[in-house]
Amino acid sequence: MHAIEYIGPQPKKKSRRPALGGWVILLMAGLFVSYFAWPTFADYVRKAQDTATADKVDIAVMQLSQSESFGNKLAIAALQRTKVDVRYDGAYYQIEYPMGDVPANKGVSSDVIIRSYRAMGIDLQQLVHEDMKSHFRLYPQLWGQTEADTNIDHRRVPNLQRFFKRKGQEIPVTRKAEDYEFGDIVVWNLHDGESHIGIVVPGPGSHSAEKWVVHNAGEGTRWENSLFIYTVRGHYRYGH
Repeated sequence: MHAIEYIGPQPKKKSRRPALGGWVILLMAGLFVSYFAWPTFADYVRKAQDTATADKVDIAVMQLSQSESFGNKLAIAALQRTKVDVRYDGAYYQIEYPMGDVPANKGVSSDVIIRSYRAMGIDLQQLVHEDMKSHFRLYPQLWGQTEADTNIDHRRVPNLQRFFKRKGQEIPVTRKAEDYEFGDIVVWNLHDGESHIGIVVPGPGSHSAEKWVVHNAGEGTRWENSLFIYTVRGHYRYGH
């Protein structure tokens, strides 16, 4: 006789249950992941909450004051500018000379630089004018002028850039934050091709080791993490 082939469901062996229930294994896996991931997540949350506020300005100023370096002092002066409500205004004003200024509640990116240096006892209006008066043709010829103008020359970013290059240190442009020091001057090209300028400062709170900037890009004087948001085309140190 021939063996008859069995037709039907195959018999299954009873599977052994794990010594620990599945929910216990999941719980242990969750605890394991949480143990190692929590410090990273907590650090992320803490940094996200460290925004640039007025009280953080005072803390940053206190930390910077631990050093007497010129760069730190200039960074302090720049941070203090963020406490002043300023409306962006690039209009031409007749101002006094020397130590002249546009209305305190108005200004552009260059005015952040001018006012920060004034807090250090350095009048860029006079310094730029004196250099332009003696070397007018060495400065950008972009505005149809035939002589220096004490009302506006120091407020134009290309002029400040040329002055810092002539009288200060021109630092190679990189995209490495460690190449920038507090108090450094940075010149950018904005998306519309306009020149823009700001001062390197520390970030707030847990960002204090990072390189942020104080600048006015149209919304008043701001303390922002935007060193490399725009194309950097100039990096200078003056007075250091």
